[in-house]
Amino acid sequence: MTTPAGSHGEWLVVIDAQVIFADPQTSQWGSPMWAAAVPRIRTAVEEYAERVVFTRFVADPAPQGSWVDYYREWPFAQLPDADPLYSIVPELAPYTKDASVVTAPTFGKWSALREIVGNTPRLTLAGVSTDCCVLSTALGAADAGATVTVAAGLCAGSTPEDHSRALSAMALYGPQVTVV
Repeated sequence: MTTPAGSHGEWLVVIDAQVIFADPQTSQWGSPMWAAAVPRIRTAVEEYAERVVFTRFVADPAPQGSWVDYYREWPFAQLPDADPLYSIVPELAPYTKDASVVTAPTFGKWSALREIVGNTPRLTLAGVSTDCCVLSTALGAADAGATVTVAAGLCAGSTPEDHSRALSAMALYGPQVTVV
């Protein structure tokens, strides 16, 4: 990025940059791609300045419907909101002091983001995992009329192959979703 995109009315959404997703040694959900993405995300956060939103995934303490089966399969993730594994990673945590932070027990964060960024914003998405929460947020936002750019180099997938597949799927939604 060469100019602060935030100055053009765009928002940077850093999706689920949490300890639980940052390192495969930390949890079953850790991305092997995270270490390479986080310095690039930090640079983008500085460029977007006040137009940054961080999201956090947390377990619903009383899951319903398909979430019951989900947590039966992934019981390690059913932690309380305040558990340190659900914290924003230390490399990005200082930036949350001046940014909005959206916390939700869903993969897609569009419903909660809309309250901050408006109904039809221009969004640039970064974060983890490309093949789950980034994908879910991108499609929900685009379906609602947002213009979405997925910054591939600022995203980390659960595997490089799943990252690539998710980027390819999101590219099918052009022009509402653009992968760069």
